[in-house]
Amino acid sequence: MAALNALNEQQLQLACSAILRGGVIAYPTEAVWGLGCDPWNLQAVTRILELKNRRMEKGLILVAASVEQIRFLLNPLSEELQLAALSYWPGPVTCLLPDVNRQVPDWVRGSHSSIAVRVSEHPVVKALCESAGMPLVSTSCNPAGQEPARDASQVRRYFDDHLDHIVPGDLGGNRKPSRIIDIVSGKQLR
Repeated sequence: MAALNALNEQQLQLACSAILRGGVIAYPTEAVWGLGCDPWNLQAVTRILELKNRRMEKGLILVAASVEQIRFLLNPLSEELQLAALSYWPGPVTCLLPDVNRQVPDWVRGSHSSIAVRVSEHPVVKALCESAGMPLVSTSCNPAGQEPARDASQVRRYFDDHLDHIVPGDLGGNRKPSRIIDIVSGKQLR
């Protein structure tokens, strides 16, 4: 896939270095460009919220390279709920998982008892999460009320010099943002 070809080792190292020192990056995902950072770094998450003009209470999505990266959220759940989540991954579906042991910081979870999680198939997203060694915050790359960025030039128009790195690559084949499924109720929320 062209997205992975564009992400050479140097670009991957620059992006991960930015993440690990508390930076905010933009990167292509399945459908739109995303903003990402270390979810356990309050300052980085706060920067994303400020860039987007988004309230912390709304919560953010975590994106992972593999089920193992979010196993800590699955293990406390019943086998039935685990299987429900696993049936959607990897792929462009975000599942709301109960954060039973409150392992994800409030600044990511927002005012919710669940956390939104996606295990991605997108090669750039996977490479970033694997290289960083953790799931990342993933939220659409746009100020509140604006259309999500669909190319790097739109990312630059929105956020110009406010990002630590823009990862090159192509969007996946989805034209709509990921579906969101509440695994407890089974309802599709988006």
